[in-house]
Amino acid sequence: MPGYQYKFAEKVRRKYVCPLCRLPMRDPVQITTCEHRFCDICLQAYLSEGIFQCPEDKIPLDYAKIYPDDDMTDEIVALTIRCSYYKDGCKWIDQLENLKSHLESCKYNQVECPNNCTAVITRKLLKHHLSNECPRRTVVCEHCGADFTGVMMEGHRGSCQFQQVQCENKCGVKLQRRYLSSHTLNECPKRMLSCKYCHKDVIFDTLQTHLHHCLKYPVTCPNRCDPERLARGDLEKHLKENCPSSTINCPFQGQGCKYKSPRFALEQHLENNSREHLLMMCMVAKRQEEEILSLRAELDTMTGNTDGTLLWKIDNYSSLFAKAKKETTELCSKPFFTSKYGYKLGLTAFLNGNGSGEGTHFSLYIKILPGEYDTLLQWPFTHPVEFTLLDQTDDAKKRRHIKESFTADASWKNFHRPSKQNITLGYGYPTLISHEELNLRNYIRDDTIFIKVKVDTSKIVGI
Repeated sequence: MPGYQYKFAEKVRRKYVCPLCRLPMRDPVQITTCEHRFCDICLQAYLSEGIFQCPEDKIPLDYAKIYPDDDMTDEIVALTIRCSYYKDGCKWIDQLENLKSHLESCKYNQVECPNNCTAVITRKLLKHHLSNECPRRTVVCEHCGADFTGVMMEGHRGSCQFQQVQCENKCGVKLQRRYLSSHTLNECPKRMLSCKYCHKDVIFDTLQTHLHHCLKYPVTCPNRCDPERLARGDLEKHLKENCPSSTINCPFQGQGCKYKSPRFALEQHLENNSREHLLMMCMVAKRQEEEILSLRAELDTMTGNTDGTLLWKIDNYSSLFAKAKKETTELCSKPFFTSKYGYKLGLTAFLNGNGSGEGTHFSLYIKILPGEYDTLLQWPFTHPVEFTLLDQTDDAKKRRHIKESFTADASWKNFHRPSKQNITLGYGYPTLISHEELNLRNYIRDDTIFIKVKVDTSKIVGI
């Protein structure tokens, strides 16, 4: 190898440095002809390339003129150096010639494991390695006393049957591994069991609490109606629907009956009080009818026209007309209003006629209907009304609408304030248009007719 690569305590003088490797010379040799010195190995490497001259002054060389320089060797090995492992913490400083003997005892030196386990470690860690890490060390199991190599001990440590271990269910018990299986299956209070009623898995020490809530656990009816037990989950349904001893309300409770009795006595109550229950139902039906009428009136108010105009569309004319020919049928329009708080009115029609137009004409009337704000309006109703039967011909210029109008007379009872108790008769035209004329033009189209009514609201005093 080339010169020494150690850390010298002082700067190395130039005469000790090999000109080829630039390191303190190892095994120095001298060329006697020029007195230049080199590491033996460095000079041999240089000459092996076929160059037979001094590397320094290029003077031709003669192998016979190259000699080992023992004096220079003594000077170099007497130089002071640091330990090769000074960076690892070794504080040794001495002459180079003493380095070898120092390394044989240096605790930072790398050595091979004497057990031939292939490990190379620092000498100061060797003892720990041999005691705790070497896979070929001999180890005695502290639990069962058997001898193992380090490698085998690693596997034995987690399976020794004499080792004390904690219960896997975390019940707090510590026992030898050989007893663990039996403890887990038969003794551990935290072991899992299957409830024999609902078959759910529960922890052993919570089994009693589970049984107090288990929906499949058999219980007796609290009314002692039957010695047979039933599942706790079915008890509520049993008491509500089947138990003959349960106290229940009369099914007409919502209609006002306050009777309560055991279920087995209910049938007799219903049989004895059928008349009273029927009267209750009649009262409920009456209240519901009143509510329906009130809601219908509110709906009419919310959705009806409030400008005194109504366009009434009558669909399925042919079927309605056929029905009217068999029996007198009055068709009623949706209500409409002269304003938001004004008069409430509606149209009625007899497709097969009414009065003088019966069987020959289409009859049309207007009615004054009871409204929410009638007490604030002026009576009787005395405003102009115009009916229009619309011609549905495509060409608007060729349309011939049928129009009739009148102004309500204060003396006509039809236009006095209406009453919810007495139905007000309508006023209009029993012979608005004959059936023959109705079919001559497009008053009926797509089995539909349109009727427009307009009330002149210009003179109605607002609220």
